[in-house]
Amino acid sequence: MSLPDPAPDATVLVTGASTGIGRELARELGRRGYGLTLVARARERLEELAEELRSEHDVTVAVHAADLVDDQERDAMVAAVRAEGRRVDGLCNNAGFGTLRRLVDIQPGRETALVRLNVLALHALTDAFLRPMVERGRGAILNLGSTAGFQPLPGFTTYAASKAFVNSFSEALHTELHGTGVSCTLLAPGPVRTEFGERAGAGDWRRLSSRIAVDPTDVARAGVEAMRAGRRSLIPGLAPQLGALGGRIVPRSVFLPLVARVTGRRQ
Repeated sequence: MSLPDPAPDATVLVTGASTGIGRELARELGRRGYGLTLVARARERLEELAEELRSEHDVTVAVHAADLVDDQERDAMVAAVRAEGRRVDGLCNNAGFGTLRRLVDIQPGRETALVRLNVLALHALTDAFLRPMVERGRGAILNLGSTAGFQPLPGFTTYAASKAFVNSFSEALHTELHGTGVSCTLLAPGPVRTEFGERAGAGDWRRLSSRIAVDPTDVARAGVEAMRAGRRSLIPGLAPQLGALGGRIVPRSVFLPLVARVTGRRQ
């Protein structure tokens, strides 16, 4: 019940592969000899990464530029991957974004797009590639959740809710898949040194990251190892593990106002 070993006729599909954790997942998988299918909107970045992986690790890499928020683009990408004829032995649902701001202050439509990417696209891609894995009796899925999903976060309202879905969905699916030869692993990091904070509008994210954030390379390595082992879930690092525990046990009447004050200062 783990990610199969690399094979010439197989691939691991990584979404959000142009930057951050997704890029490092691709590098870690390439280093281990896996053929890859890279998906993101930024074709130029994907092509650069694909060339790097081909030259350094001699692996087969396919590139598909697609906006996973768009149903038609996502479906077209899935059809193109199937048409290539390589078996999808692994799926890394990494693509996602967040917004640090009160919901009422966010441009209409942005948070709807967030839900479509963080939740609906992840669910749709899992649905698209899971059944063939189960029919073959082998395969692995890695879903990028977050410690943000273990409790509500005022100021990160929609993002935290979307990751709550990913966290719950992934762990439940892992249990459903017991005995099938297929696994679903939840990778739920805390703060990571990526472009996420800047894109989310967190003004002092760099200063925060320098204190508690972890390196995306370390997160990716841990995630691939967990995927290969067929683990149910992984929270990389002691501080995020403690933070996730605190978010679960601290009374909401204390926790929610405190988070609202902290996120309010960072907007």
